[in-house]
Amino acid sequence: SHNLTLVPERLPGGRKGVDAALADLAQVVSVDADDIKRFKRRMNQPRRPYSPVALKFQLNETEIAQITVNQHRFPGVRIVPELVRYYPLDDGFVHALGYVGRINDRELAKLDATNYSATHHVGKLGLERFYESELHGTVGHQTVETNARGRVLQVLNRLEPVPGRDLTLFLDAQLQQQAAQLLKGKRGAIVAIDPNTGGVLAMASAPSYGANQFVTGISRANYQALRESDDLPLFNRALRGRYPPASTVKPVISLAGIDTGIIARNYSIWDPGFYQLTEGGRLYRDWKEGGHGRVDMHKSIVESVDTYYYTISHIMGNEPMANYLAKFGLGQVTIADQPEATKAVLPTKQWKRINRNASWFPGDSLNMGIGQGFLSATPTQLATMAMVLANKGEWHQIRMIKAIDGEAVNKVSDLGRKDPVQPANVSLNRPSDWNKVHAAMVDVMHGKKGTGRRSGANSSYKMAGKTGTAQVLGIKQDDTYDAAKIAERFRDHGLYIGWAPAKDPVIAIAVIIENGGGGSSAAAPLARKMFDARMLSLDSTPPTGVKDDG
Repeated sequence: SHNLTLVPERLPGGRKGVDAALADLAQVVSVDADDIKRFKRRMNQPRRPYSPVALKFQLNETEIAQITVNQHRFPGVRIVPELVRYYPLDDGFVHALGYVGRINDRELAKLDATNYSATHHVGKLGLERFYESELHGTVGHQTVETNARGRVLQVLNRLEPVPGRDLTLFLDAQLQQQAAQLLKGKRGAIVAIDPNTGGVLAMASAPSYGANQFVTGISRANYQALRESDDLPLFNRALRGRYPPASTVKPVISLAGIDTGIIARNYSIWDPGFYQLTEGGRLYRDWKEGGHGRVDMHKSIVESVDTYYYTISHIMGNEPMANYLAKFGLGQVTIADQPEATKAVLPTKQWKRINRNASWFPGDSLNMGIGQGFLSATPTQLATMAMVLANKGEWHQIRMIKAIDGEAVNKVSDLGRKDPVQPANVSLNRPSDWNKVHAAMVDVMHGKKGTGRRSGANSSYKMAGKTGTAQVLGIKQDDTYDAAKIAERFRDHGLYIGWAPAKDPVIAIAVIIENGGGGSSAAAPLARKMFDARMLSLDSTPPTGVKDDG
């Protein structure tokens, strides 16, 4: 990048001549009020006399030519090349990496003025923000002898700068690009985790935006367009999107029932296609008109039988469901080094009293049992839930960072940071219950009536998963609707969680497609492509066994 700079001490009239010089420059090159405001702020920061102060960044070729031709008119004005952060994969990685941008007044007040005296940029978002201190390094300094005019006569002593540290991420570049490509033209998110480490292999949110435009300062018009877009490209859905998890929670709800002993392991119901709390009361419908007949736990997961979960959630009530969902990551920040992550909502009786000033009703439990109602989760939380299920209860700290300067980082506390999440392994009273849930989730993808069977077909490996369809528009109990005719933004969200291969998994995933319709048609096919990409990349690993995760 080439920047337009001024050395105030070399201007006609010195610092008093700054305003006149700026007015003259504005006749040659476009300089707006914001440029001038930032220039004066930088000029008044602690700085060595006769050092250049940036006025405008990233000059184009025309601007460079105009200034060069008129250079004789502007003593003290220089074009200075500068190394700036450049993101070669730009919009495909911005929601995973974040970006740097110009330091503003609020940030400047918090930063070490000496350490940032020659720095124009700071981490604004995501990993760039979280690891700013590691990436920035320490500025060097020297003590000099000057004459009365501030010119350096000799250097008395010098402290060499310490470069920023090298960060290695778990991100798989090919997998990340695949996720971004799969989301093109959609609104949604994909989060993929290595269940053996907790490392994030891919984190994509769509629509996206270009990070490079923020590095040297985005124009007001472009920023306003991003902010006012109905599709919310600036919003990181992977970390901050709160969605009803829908049927993706059914495996955990099943475990809550059988592990507490509230529901017998061989418990079954007859499903007529609806459930009623009281005779003659409201109908809580199953997605399949006419019902599924006799349903046990295995079938309830494979065919995603709502009526089964209405029944057992009514029996359990709020507390067991909330407790077990929390064990799998809901209601808490599960990723250690993404400061924008949110907890979403894991509702309890106390939560409803505080936030809704109301009591918890049986109908609230029924909605919670099918992942609807007050319950919400982020895609990162759902990917965490998939990892814990895949690992039969084993937690790893979810994180982007793999190593710093070649040394492995297992927790962010290794870097002297506070761990924002303290995961605990999930232990079941009967460990074989994990196998029951795994078998059902494999049949979701490969069974004759599995909701994800189309995405699991023709695969050389077994996968496990659970589809989900989150209702966006409320439908009265006696009404029906045609999904094809409903307004696009009121259509159901499609969700999927799962892992592959089913045994010894190397990827756990969550996919959410806003207003995409059913999870089996909108989300599961994308997960299958991510599974295939991951399996293919590992199959092509060099025989040394060394894996390059990004």
